[in-house]
Amino acid sequence: MDEHNCHAEHGHHQGNDTHPAHDHSHHAEHGDHQGHATHQVHHHSHHAQHGHHQGHDTHPAHHHSHLGHHGHHHHVAGAEGNRKALTTALLITAAIMLLEFFGGLITNSLALLSDAGHMLSDTTALVLSLVAVSFAARPASARNTFGYHRFEILAALFNGVTLFAVAAIIIWEAYHRLLDPPTVASGSMMLIASIGLIANLLSAWALMRQGDVHDNVNVRSAFLHVIGDALGSLGAIAAGLLMLLFSWYAADPIISVIVAILILRSAWGMIRHTVHVLMEGAPAAIDRDEVCKALESIPGVADVHDLHIWTITSGLDALSCHLRIGDNQDGQSILQRAIHLLAERFNIHHTTIQIETSDIEHQPCQV
Repeated sequence: MDEHNCHAEHGHHQGNDTHPAHDHSHHAEHGDHQGHATHQVHHHSHHAQHGHHQGHDTHPAHHHSHLGHHGHHHHVAGAEGNRKALTTALLITAAIMLLEFFGGLITNSLALLSDAGHMLSDTTALVLSLVAVSFAARPASARNTFGYHRFEILAALFNGVTLFAVAAIIIWEAYHRLLDPPTVASGSMMLIASIGLIANLLSAWALMRQGDVHDNVNVRSAFLHVIGDALGSLGAIAAGLLMLLFSWYAADPIISVIVAILILRSAWGMIRHTVHVLMEGAPAAIDRDEVCKALESIPGVADVHDLHIWTITSGLDALSCHLRIGDNQDGQSILQRAIHLLAERFNIHHTTIQIETSDIEHQPCQV
């Protein structure tokens, strides 16, 4: 999303060549332009090459900033930690998946087989999450101007959907087993499930210690998969204990269903969040009205309109807006204050702000 989609290359401006000037920080190259502009300003926060407009008319400033070096290094360091955490979790999960699968076949336990099936989806999810981290680290290009950050969101959405599918399969199989509960080797089942539980807790610990499970939706989706595995192992232990003590073999499918419902709950939250991001919804932690009031409180700002706030990927929010100022106000000073306000108060570092005066006219934004 970009401010350019509000009104077709910043709208139809009227007057003597009143085109908004651009202040960008994308990884892009802008050629030099000769024209009729005096208020062209280029504020750089990334390594970008920009040309300058020179001339004679007054233009509103159009600022596009990443305030990027600090955020960029933080993103790189976070990506490396996430990669290590995901790799550790992947190796542990794949090993326990094989153990529980063959253990389930030997003991005839649906709880173990269902947990192994869940771990199979987890292994796939972890591989996808690792691929997403690698893709997200790739630089932006002329075709993909925001880079590949959204691949992390797509990976998280896929992980949420696979959790739904696994839970549905478990519930279906549990229904049939509940009608005719088979005999289960509960002792061996509990032993294997205990090993699985320990391994899952180690994977969760690795993700929490090295990865960003709170703010990175991709890593969080992998973390939820691992926690779902731990619940499955815990359920298998509980079912094994009930069968060992009371020979109640219906406990196996019943506990499997309970675990599946818990998995569904986590998966639904993940799907809702990722779809909200893909629909360009406002970040949950940012109040749009509060942002609007904060911008309007800047001395010299008469009006804030076409305000859009969205999430590019976890930990990277973006904003675009138009600020109408008084005709005799210093647009660049107001622009600088807006940049710092958004960064310091709302942690929004990717901003596109168009400064307008009363003589600027453009078509209303369509979104």
